[in-house]
Amino acid sequence: MVAYLGTGLLGSGFVKALLRNGHKVNVWNRTAAKAQALEMDGAIAFADAADAVRGAERIHLTLKDDASVDEVLNAASAGFDAGTIIIDHTTTSVDGARKRTAYWKEQGHIYVHAPVFMGPVNALDASGYMLVSGDIADVATIMPFISTMTGKVINFGTEVGRAAGMKLAGNHFLIGFTAAISDTLALTKAMGMPADDVTALFNEWNPGSMLPGRLKRIRTGDFGNPSWELNMARKDAGLMLAEAKKAGVPLVVVPAVAAEMDRWIDAGHGSDDWTVIAKNNL
Repeated sequence: MVAYLGTGLLGSGFVKALLRNGHKVNVWNRTAAKAQALEMDGAIAFADAADAVRGAERIHLTLKDDASVDEVLNAASAGFDAGTIIIDHTTTSVDGARKRTAYWKEQGHIYVHAPVFMGPVNALDASGYMLVSGDIADVATIMPFISTMTGKVINFGTEVGRAAGMKLAGNHFLIGFTAAISDTLALTKAMGMPADDVTALFNEWNPGSMLPGRLKRIRTGDFGNPSWELNMARKDAGLMLAEAKKAGVPLVVVPAVAAEMDRWIDAGHGSDDWTVIAKNNL
């Protein structure tokens, strides 16, 4: 039997997939109605987390943050069997993942943090990505379970907390990526152009294909052989800012990037590749 604590959108997807694969699943959620709704799919809902985990082979969690994970696990621990396996899919801090791993090991339980790049649909059809790191034996113990829950498991090695860090790094990129899309739509709006043209552009030209090469250039520190000079990139950023200002449309990302460009130009890097703005982060 599997217990699942936290049955929001992602957790519900995982629960439904587990049920479809023949598992008996006990569920708990702070908002009881969300857990109870899964009884129509075959889950057994509990009002108390400790009751939900009694007799469970393993416990999965998808909660909000470090505080909620600690609170729920402490409440549920009254129902833990000896050697209970805890698999936490919550996006948390690195320190939180490390502290929980150590704490629950001291209590005689395996705790592995396994955050995901998955949405509800991915959880339901076992696609997307799940990250792990930590003790080799602990990861090996949970691998047969989690490998059936996702499209790919990415193992970041033996350092506890590395998976938590990589999840935050990935989400950082997604936040910046989405903000850049928002700015792009704002700029086209400022220039009186339809959003459909943005879709048409990216249907033909995929800037995502440039990501590996751009990252490689930054990692190698090869800024002296520019494909796009910082001075020219800053000129283009200035054109963007001018168009937005003329139309009274605010931009979020480009003003901050332009300010960083100015700092590097003032430091004498105007003729370098514009990726030099990342130099201090290597």
